[in-house]
Amino acid sequence: MYAVISREKIQLPAGTVVRMPGTWQDYCALRDSRGDGSIPRIKFRNGEILLMSPLLRHGREAHLLARVVEILLDSETRNYEAFTPITMDIPEEGGIEPDYCFYIDNWQAAVGKDRIDWQTNPPPDLVIEIDVTTYTAAEDYAPYRVPEVWLFKKSGLKIYSLQGEAYQQQPQSRYFPEVDLPELVAQVLQKASEQGTGVALRELRQQLMH
Repeated sequence: MYAVISREKIQLPAGTVVRMPGTWQDYCALRDSRGDGSIPRIKFRNGEILLMSPLLRHGREAHLLARVVEILLDSETRNYEAFTPITMDIPEEGGIEPDYCFYIDNWQAAVGKDRIDWQTNPPPDLVIEIDVTTYTAAEDYAPYRVPEVWLFKKSGLKIYSLQGEAYQQQPQSRYFPEVDLPELVAQVLQKASEQGTGVALRELRQQLMH
């Protein structure tokens, strides 16, 4: 453990996930050792530290899903704030770094902010995670009371809504109840893999704006 926690840059091959026991102080030391970087991704929960170096597809799929959300919101002229990368942490309890987070209903709470106190300020309304290494679970966001979590796995998009103290999988998003999001996302990703991201997103925008 002590050999890993240093001020030297952490190097992990793409797709690597490392799990190790650790304290909150260990997590903070590893997090800070990255400087201005955001790789590897670092998570702390239940006395365990997880490090993950994302694959190329991780970033591509995160970008596409975030753009889909933005296009859907723009098509309805809804305001929002979006952040990436961002670290969500509650001292001594947990730390996590979502791929993207959106303030939709509570967008005004995030306007112009450089820092967010996760114990007193409203959480993001929506968090997006690309889970290509079984690194993430919706329950990781329960301490922050995030209303909705999207996990994109090999099997497709899974939507989880916070119900009381636990997350339940849902067929629709509370923010886009009229949209079959798993099907829409599958279509956009298929189009992007065949003709490129720009084509896929332009076609979606044109489809929704008419």
